Amino acid sequence: MVIDKQTCRTELRIAIQHLTDRCLHSASKWAAEQLVGIEHDPTKNPPSHTRLQRGSSSILRRFRATDETITCTPIAGTSYVSTPVPEEEDEAVDTDLYLLAISYFNCREYRRAAHVLSDQTGNKALFLKCYALYLAGEKRKEEETIELEGPLGKPDSVNAELVSIERDLAAARNNGSIDSFGLYLYGLVLKAKGNENLARTLLVESVNTYPWNWTAWSELRSLCTTIDTLNGLKLNNHWMKDFFLASTYHELRMHNESLTKYDQLQLTFGSSNYIKAQIAKAEYSLRDFEHVEVIFEELLRTDPYRIDDMDMYSNVLYAKECASGLSYLAHRVFLTDKYRPESCCIIGNYYSLKGLHEKSVMYFQRALKLDKKYLSAWTLMGHEYVEMKNTPAAVDAYRRAVDISPCDYRAWYGLGQAYEMMAMPFYALHYFKKAVHLQPGDSRLWIAMGQCYERNEIGLIDKAIKCYKRATDCNDREAIAIHKLASLHKELGQNDEAYYYYKKDLERMEDEERDGPNIVEALSFLSSYCREHGRFEDAEVYCIRLLDYNGPEKEMAKDLLQEIKFAQSQHFSS
Repeated sequence: MVIDKQTCRTELRIAIQHLTDRCLHSASKWAAEQLVGIEHDPTKNPPSHTRLQRGSSSILRRFRATDETITCTPIAGTSYVSTPVPEEEDEAVDTDLYLLAISYFNCREYRRAAHVLSDQTGNKALFLKCYALYLAGEKRKEEETIELEGPLGKPDSVNAELVSIERDLAAARNNGSIDSFGLYLYGLVLKAKGNENLARTLLVESVNTYPWNWTAWSELRSLCTTIDTLNGLKLNNHWMKDFFLASTYHELRMHNESLTKYDQLQLTFGSSNYIKAQIAKAEYSLRDFEHVEVIFEELLRTDPYRIDDMDMYSNVLYAKECASGLSYLAHRVFLTDKYRPESCCIIGNYYSLKGLHEKSVMYFQRALKLDKKYLSAWTLMGHEYVEMKNTPAAVDAYRRAVDISPCDYRAWYGLGQAYEMMAMPFYALHYFKKAVHLQPGDSRLWIAMGQCYERNEIGLIDKAIKCYKRATDCNDREAIAIHKLASLHKELGQNDEAYYYYKKDLERMEDEERDGPNIVEALSFLSSYCREHGRFEDAEVYCIRLLDYNGPEKEMAKDLLQEIKFAQSQHFSS
């Protein structure tokens, strides 16, 4: 599937103006990044990078005058629907009062902006007034949370403006005067009040009538917690839908499907840093850290002051124990903007890798003061409390994370680890099961479950073996599951199965040139097994290798070699 590039450029240029006029700055930034991300066809004339100010206004007037619609011309047989350019209200556009309201809004004086528009009519004025009130209510809610509970306290406060905003938007919808932006805000309000079904309906209606508002798609994505819900949405087949599906597939842990969508979108948006970052996120979830690192290094070369998604890059560097790379990244974001939650999170990771866990917690707390719903900070702070053996604080942090996102398998896994530390294996097993349900391809989760089943309080060895077998199907880098399977089968007297896994474990350690007690254990069992089954030559090879190690196994190998020689002499004499 390839989307017509010139059509996308035209649509995005107009959308940026619409979104900016309504102070939807995040959506405007997203649209502008995708506009620049469209690769130019070298066979055609180079694009003219003219500024939009007067040009965009003339484009709007031309489309209104000719009553044309913007359509996305498909290539390779893909069919897209036509989406009309929304009509701007002449009486509300570029008025002095509206410009004053925008200036107040951009200075975060939301109530002043709403007051200026209190007597204004028209969809744009209604939206900006209600949006300003919504943000004023959110700002006050944050202040009350800090005043009543502390910066990291539980948010018992509510947005006091929701009722009046809902009343105004409901009246506009009932009389048919609401536009797609009003529908988006109405859906946002209903979502905040817990009416998710109606919120989903309104957001679908909003993106169908105006598909270029990425914030509306993002809110809709947050309401699609199952694949059945996603498949039940009646969405128009606009190219923006592909961005939405790719993002939602990732949230639903359908990472391969998400990557397929982004690969298709890159045919048109080949230079989009957003798409590259989303591909890195999917690869991160699939634990392909090498590829993720390459993508983020490229992003930093092309966009050196980027902070978005860089906290994930810091997680990769942390997992690879790349202290120099993490130090450089932390220094870079600190100089760019040290008061971003992502920056604090990166610096927290840096101190954690250095073993300074108290300082790491301080930076995660700072991230949460900036954004108390910043999921990564809660989860990573829980990890730090586990390292500090402060299990009650760790449990609280992990629970806050799952309250924000019940689909965060890392927080469920953290809860399991915390309860395991408190010698409560049944609770730990419960949380490990939740984690493995969300991330079945992670060997660490299956191993954690297997270890819980092994404990004396539970003692379900057969279920532990099943868990370890599932772990071997995943990317078990440390091959912990193989060794566990070997030792458990040996414990149960299932020597044939134990021989298979010990041999496999030994081959892996030889390939990786590893040494340690696991090799001694494997050689000891394999030598005895081969001796018992009359495979004297194999047994002799394993015994000779055991002679390189000190300990009781060395003496056992000497005795076994004598037995093998005696058995061989008896065999030849007969």
